[in-house]
Amino acid sequence: MYDKLTESDIKKMEAEIEHRKLVVRPKAAQDVKEAAAQGDRSENFEYYAAKKFLRQNDSRIRYLERMIRTAEVIPDDSAADEVGLNNTVTIEFIEDEEIETYKIVTSVRADSVGGMITNVSPLGKALLGKKVGDIAHVVVSPSVSYDVKILKLENTDDADDEIRSF
Repeated sequence: MYDKLTESDIKKMEAEIEHRKLVVRPKAAQDVKEAAAQGDRSENFEYYAAKKFLRQNDSRIRYLERMIRTAEVIPDDSAADEVGLNNTVTIEFIEDEEIETYKIVTSVRADSVGGMITNVSPLGKALLGKKVGDIAHVVVSPSVSYDVKILKLENTDDADDEIRSF
């Protein structure tokens, strides 16, 4: 597995684990207990739904713990004038003259629809280390590539970014 995570990613994951263990799990276990007390479990939808939710919560806890245990911790700092992790960058797709803004994040926080791309995606890799005004050559495959120009760079706080749930 060996996901590349930052210290901030790990702290968020640990906070989610703690919340799921101390808040969500006891509530889910109580829901199972209350649904089981309603009688015949063979036709008790509430019981099955509560059990399923409890299993999903426990599965998520195990998943996050495994990610933390097997993670490769990477630094999230970069020079103030270079594109790095947790930076928001505005680029122009040179061929199309379209302008887009993306935030460079690790894979656990990626959300391409929400404008958050990973540091290991073709575009993310091409942008890392570049400065405003630079042209980045993005290689998608041996036969597909394009160029983007970096128009603006912002160092952003990642405090509000969420870890993706599966």
